[in-house]
Amino acid sequence: MDLSPASLPDVRWSTALPDWKERIMDGRSLVPDLPLFEASAEKAIRIFSRLRVPDLIGTPSYGEVCDRWVFDLVAAIFGSYDPETKARKIREIFLLVPKKNGKSSLAAAILVTAAILNERPQAELLMIAPTQKIANIAFKQAAGIIALDENLSALFHLQQHRKEITHRTTQAVIMILSADGDVITGSKATYILVDESHVLLSKAKAAEIMIELRGGLASRPEGFLIQITTQSKAPPVGEFRRELDTVRAVRDGTIRRPILAVLYELPLEVAQDEGWRDERTWAAVNPNLERSVSLDYLRDQLAKADHDGPDALALFISQHLNVQIGQGQIQDRWAGATYWPRAVEAGLTLEDMIARCDAIVAGIDGGGLDDLLGLTFVGRERRTKRWLSWSRAWAHEIVLDRRKSLAPQLRDLNAAGELVICTTPKQDVTELVALLEQVNDAGLFPEKNAVGLDPMGVAALVDAAIEAGLTDDQLCAVSQGYRLNGAIKGAERKLFDGTLAHADQGLMDWCVSNARTILSGNAVLVTKAVSGTGKIDPLMALFNAVHLMSLNPEGARPGIDSYVAALLEAAK
Repeated sequence: MDLSPASLPDVRWSTALPDWKERIMDGRSLVPDLPLFEASAEKAIRIFSRLRVPDLIGTPSYGEVCDRWVFDLVAAIFGSYDPETKARKIREIFLLVPKKNGKSSLAAAILVTAAILNERPQAELLMIAPTQKIANIAFKQAAGIIALDENLSALFHLQQHRKEITHRTTQAVIMILSADGDVITGSKATYILVDESHVLLSKAKAAEIMIELRGGLASRPEGFLIQITTQSKAPPVGEFRRELDTVRAVRDGTIRRPILAVLYELPLEVAQDEGWRDERTWAAVNPNLERSVSLDYLRDQLAKADHDGPDALALFISQHLNVQIGQGQIQDRWAGATYWPRAVEAGLTLEDMIARCDAIVAGIDGGGLDDLLGLTFVGRERRTKRWLSWSRAWAHEIVLDRRKSLAPQLRDLNAAGELVICTTPKQDVTELVALLEQVNDAGLFPEKNAVGLDPMGVAALVDAAIEAGLTDDQLCAVSQGYRLNGAIKGAERKLFDGTLAHADQGLMDWCVSNARTILSGNAVLVTKAVSGTGKIDPLMALFNAVHLMSLNPEGARPGIDSYVAALLEAAK
C-alpha cells in the first residue's frame, strides 16, 4: 500500500471509527461522518437506487430492497469524489460482510453506477471474481441490471462471449475476470472491485497482483479499489492477513490512510469462548438479516455444522458470522487454546530462559520431509518456579510444494524468524542440535531425561546430539497417544492458573489454533491425524517437554551462576 505523504487524507477525511464496537453491537452505521461532496453523493444514490435487481421476484429497484447501511456505503464511495479536482479523497474501500448479505449483487450495482458516472474516455472497470463460475454469475448480474432499463440498454453494449460491457459514449469497459487464472497482469483499470478478496489474496503471487492493481490507480486519481469479502475459511495468512491488519488499524485509528474499512465482525471479547453462538449477536454482523438472509436459515446452518464436525463449524462461523478462525473457540479444539492468549510472556527469548531458569528441558516432534521439525524448550524459573516456554520450527522446501495452501503461512513465520525454511538437507538437524548444545553448555539440562522425542524417526537427531556432547541418559523417548494425556491436561491446567507462560510467537499461536482433540476412553488426545492439514509439531514438542518438566528435574549444575553472570554482563 502507498505510504507516501501525498497519499494521506487531511484530518477531515479520517475514516477512523474508534467506537466501532459500540456501533456494531447497537446496529448503528459503520461508516464514519465524512465531509462528502453532496452533489457527487446524491447523484450516485439516485442512479444506484434506480437500478433494478434482476434476480429478485418482480425485479424491484435497489432503492426498494436495500437497507440504510448500503446507501451509507454508496454515498461514501461516490461522495468522496471532488468534481472540481477530479480526484477521490477515499481511494480504497474494504467491506467485510458475511455470505448471503447481497455482497455479489451489491458489487455488480456499484460497478454499473461507476460506469455511468465515469468521465474518463476508454476507462477500464474491473471486477475480479473468485472463480470462473462466480465470474459468470457476476457478469449475468451486471448485464441483467442493464437489460432491465431501456436507457441503459441503449447506453451500453453487451459482449457476452468476452464478458465485457462497453459504454457507447465514453468507450469505458466493464470487464469481469476470474481469479482462477493468471489474467490480472498489467492492469490499467480506473475502477477495481474484488469480490471475495480473501481468495485472490491467498494466491502465491498475491502481493505482486495487488501492487499491479494499485499501480494502475496512481495515474487515475478519480479511481478506486474496492474489496468485498467474507472472512477466510482458515486463519488469515499472507497478503490477506496483511490487508486485514491494515484496514483494522485504519478503523481503530492507529494509522491514517485514505481507506474506508467497513468491517462487520464481532469484537473479540464477544466472539471468543463461542460467544458467537448467542443468536442476539447475529444481527450485528449480518446487516441484511431478514432481507437476504434469515435467522431460521442461520439456525439450520449452525445445527448442520454442529452435526458435521469441527471443520464444518469453522466454515459456518467464518462465512456466516465473520469470526476469524483461531479467535472464536470451537468444538473439539484443544482446551488450552482458551487460555493461550493470556499466557504470553512479552519479549521472552531462549537467552532469557537460560538466565532466569534453574532447569530446562526440551521436546522435539516431527521432522519428516512432509512435516515441520518442532522444538520447544520449557524452563523452570528460578525465583517464581513458573514454567516458561519458547519454540522454533524447521521446514524443507518440499513442504511448501506439497502443501501449497500452507506456503503463505510458513513464509510469514519464516519472515518473523520463528520458522526456518531449510536450503540444505541437514540444516534442520544441525541448527536444532546447536540450540540443544547451547542449553546443555549452560548446565541447565538435567543429567537424565533432558530431551524428549517422539520415538519415530529420530535416529539422525540422536546421533547428532550425542556427537554434540549430550548423553544417552539425557535423550529419552516420550510415548505418544494416550500416554501423553497427562502432559496435555497438565499444560491446560498450568495455562489456566498462570504457572505456564510462553513467548509471543505466531508460530505457536498458529499451531494451537490447528490443534483438535478426540476422546479415547478417559484420555484426551491431540494428534496430527485429527488436526487435519494444519501443522501442530511444535505444540506436540511442547507436550513432550511438559512431560519431562513434570518429572521435577534437578536444578542447575555447579557453575551456572558464573555462566549467568557472564551472560548478563555481555548483555549490558
